[in-house]
Amino acid sequence: MQATNSAAAASTDDSADLVNAAVLGDRAAFETLVRTHGPAMYRFARNMVRDDGLAEEIVQDAFVAAWKSLEHYRSESALRTWLFGIVNHKAIDATRRRVPRPAEDWLFEEAVGDAVAADDPASAATGSDFLAALRRVLSDLPEVQRSCWLLREVEGMTHVEIGETLSMSPSAVRGQVTRARRTLSERMAPWR
Repeated sequence: MQATNSAAAASTDDSADLVNAAVLGDRAAFETLVRTHGPAMYRFARNMVRDDGLAEEIVQDAFVAAWKSLEHYRSESALRTWLFGIVNHKAIDATRRRVPRPAEDWLFEEAVGDAVAADDPASAATGSDFLAALRRVLSDLPEVQRSCWLLREVEGMTHVEIGETLSMSPSAVRGQVTRARRTLSERMAPWR
């Protein structure tokens, strides 16, 4: 357990050093932050807006905003939390501005695709139908519930981290995740 705690502390120290270097104008340090946090931020944005191109724009805009306001970043919350908060705001803004489009392939398909044998068409069809149903149910969730659920279940954030990301109390996050899980459980019952 101590090894895990010391690894987490080293990671936090590394992030703090990178942030400090980036604030001083070190582009290589900021590029390291982008490489470290970018894939998870993209995955979250993609799941929020269900559009690869728009998700890329959101993450790019989030990093531009982070670069411009990095000097105002307070290390009271984790850098990851702060960055995900920016992505969440950008995703909500983009969702409000855009015309609804059909959902595209996204993260869950990659996860199920690995589990389904390529030579088993019945399993592939069932997995595809399941993902389509899951996509529909997730897209029907209110934005806050969807954000909380994705950050908890896909990104593995704690209730405290999600609360910091979305400017909510941990108990409010817990309630949103519980409601999202209940809705998903009820609407996905035929798949059990």
